Amino acid sequence: MRSYPRSGPGGRLPAAGRLAAGVVLAGALLAAGGCAVGPDPVGPDPVGPPAEVAVPAATASPLPTGPSSRPAPARVPDTLRFTARTLDGTAFSAAELAGRPVVLWFWAPWCATCASPAWTVAEIAPKYRDTVPIVGVAGLGEQRAMKDFVTEFDLAGTPQLDDRAGALWRRFEVVEQSTFLVIDRDGKVVHQGFLDGADLTRRVAALAG
Repeated sequence: MRSYPRSGPGGRLPAAGRLAAGVVLAGALLAAGGCAVGPDPVGPDPVGPPAEVAVPAATASPLPTGPSSRPAPARVPDTLRFTARTLDGTAFSAAELAGRPVVLWFWAPWCATCASPAWTVAEIAPKYRDTVPIVGVAGLGEQRAMKDFVTEFDLAGTPQLDDRAGALWRRFEVVEQSTFLVIDRDGKVVHQGFLDGADLTRRVAALAG
C-alpha cells in the first residue's frame, strides 16, 4: 500500500513536500509551453479544410461597364450594292466603301480623253485612299489593253475594275468616257460626267473635308 506524506499544521505540506510539488508543477508547465511553441506537424491537417489563398483586389480585372466603343457598321446605299473583279482578278465589293464618299471613274484603254485625268488619278488616289476612294471601271476594250493602260499611267495604286461585259456601265447609265461618278457619304450621286484634273482634285479635296 502506497503511503502519502502527512500534511503539517493547518493542512499544509511540510517545506520539503512543498518544494517537491513546486518542482513537479514547474516541469509540467515547461512541458506544456514547449508543445505550444514547437514547429507545426509536417503535412496537411487530415481533418480541417485546406487554407484559402487571398487574391489582392488590385489584381482583379474590372468588367467593362460602359457602351462598346466599336462603331456600328455603315448602312450600304443602293449605289454601292455591287461586286466585281479587278483587272488582276481580285474580288471587289463596293459595300466595303459604305460610309465614305466614293468616286467611280469610267474609262476605256483607247480613249484619248482618259489620258489626262489618268495622271491626276494616279497622283491623288493614294493620298485619299482612306477618305475618298477612287475606283476605276475599265470597259469597251480588251483586258490586255486595259492592263497596259494601268501600267502606262501608274494606276496600280487604286482599284481598277474589269468591266469588259459592261455591267457597271449599264447599271450607272454611262454612255461615254471619261466619266466620273461622284457619290457622297450618304450614297447620293452628286456628279456624273467629265472632270479634268483640276476639277477632280478640287472635288475630292472638298469631299475629304
